[in-house]
Amino acid sequence: MESLPFNALAAIVAAIIAFLVGWLWYSPLLFVKAWQAETGVDDGGGAPRIFILAFLATLIAAFNLAAFIGRGKGLSFGLFAGFAAGLGWVAMALAIIYLFERRSLRLWLINAGYMTVAFTVMGAVIGAWPE
Repeated sequence: MESLPFNALAAIVAAIIAFLVGWLWYSPLLFVKAWQAETGVDDGGGAPRIFILAFLATLIAAFNLAAFIGRGKGLSFGLFAGFAAGLGWVAMALAIIYLFERRSLRLWLINAGYMTVAFTVMGAVIGAWPE
């Protein structure tokens, strides 16, 4: 994997950590009740399949972010790059979709907030990963 322009192990660890952040974000400790109220989703139907596919999507996102960050850029660059990707790309893409779908600001804040935090964390891990 040395031929890759990024550290694949860092991307895998970043995806795992971001997935754990999502578990906390959408848990009773934080936003699950508000998220359920906004989406109407309140059952666990199909949960194993959803979690597997969600992790695969997180892994792809982490590899993509790692390709943009590269190797050995440092914690501060990784934090900035992850935050910029989360807020500037993902949250704004969600905003466009939510506007046309007429979804609530509250739901956007929950979901875009998670994406921004998750990408910031992934960027930090990828940027700070030692060579």
